[in-house]
Amino acid sequence: MELQVNHQAVRLDADPQMPLLWALRDELNLTGTKFGCGIAMCGACTVLVDGAAVRSCVMPLAAVEGKHIRTIESLGTAEAPHALQLAWVAEQVPQCGYCQSGMLMAAAALLERTPKPTDAQIDEAMSNLCRCGTYQRVRAAIHRAATTTTGAAA
Repeated sequence: MELQVNHQAVRLDADPQMPLLWALRDELNLTGTKFGCGIAMCGACTVLVDGAAVRSCVMPLAAVEGKHIRTIESLGTAEAPHALQLAWVAEQVPQCGYCQSGMLMAAAALLERTPKPTDAQIDEAMSNLCRCGTYQRVRAAIHRAATTTTGAAA
């Protein structure tokens, strides 16, 4: 099976029904995407597929063949963090870390399609669960990032 992951073509010899999450973590060693609930409710496993935020724990590989998949590993680097990563730190969003990679990817998808979102648009797009309840900080961080980026999740 041929996939495009983080701007690179990869070939996997895996069951087409394997959830994308396990292919990313176990086959490609991209462990930034986290397992949370396994039923697409929490969002810890959120990645981008053709720019849309999807829950990778229930997305079979067959459904993403030929599509562009982006994980948290592609969002920024230590040397050049993405505006969202900088905003996350500035707004002190991270606490336990359970939701962070999924939240960041959902926020990246939002900013890509809506560069200057309203509170209502943020609330609608951010359906991920945060055990620590930092939803107000997440909203503030998204607004902060929106003022420093053109919305590109690259």
